[in-house]
Amino acid sequence: MIGFNELKKGIRIIINSQPYEIIEASHLFKGRGQALLQAKIKNLIDNRIIARTFRPSESFPEAKISEFKAKFLYSHRGRYFFCEIDNPAKRFELNTEQLGQKINFLKEGQEVTAQIFKERIINIQLPIKIQLKVTSAPPGIKGNRSQSPTKVVVLETGFKINTPLFIKEGDVIEVNTETGEYVKRI
Repeated sequence: MIGFNELKKGIRIIINSQPYEIIEASHLFKGRGQALLQAKIKNLIDNRIIARTFRPSESFPEAKISEFKAKFLYSHRGRYFFCEIDNPAKRFELNTEQLGQKINFLKEGQEVTAQIFKERIINIQLPIKIQLKVTSAPPGIKGNRSQSPTKVVVLETGFKINTPLFIKEGDVIEVNTETGEYVKRI
């Protein structure tokens, strides 16, 4: 059991038989009252983020999440297919609701980390930074730098992202998968 004092960012707990990860936590002290913990927690199955207040009297079982390396194969009609890296015959699928914004960064053959909870594959984790090719980019207009120093380009996955004006079609750029932002040109 994980007690109130052990709750912090990155801890995984079970609430109502669902695994959650604490993504933000801040202690709140009220005058003469008890301490509280205000937190944002993410459901590891459906990626919903909710705000919750924890009290010192509460404790939770630890969510035991095991992981293994997998590879993204392809997508078809909102279903995304993966396989184990060591055993391509062992395949599994996840849907759009489970993956959320991660679908914007999936390309065929990409390595991911699959998460297992109670012998069921519940989600994947992407590397924090990945490299993607720019498939469409408008030209950077020379006099336009003062108005908007960025432009919108389309990546090989179909995701649109803001980049600096010097990025052109065919460039490979590094993208942060947590924020969806441009990092650098490769």
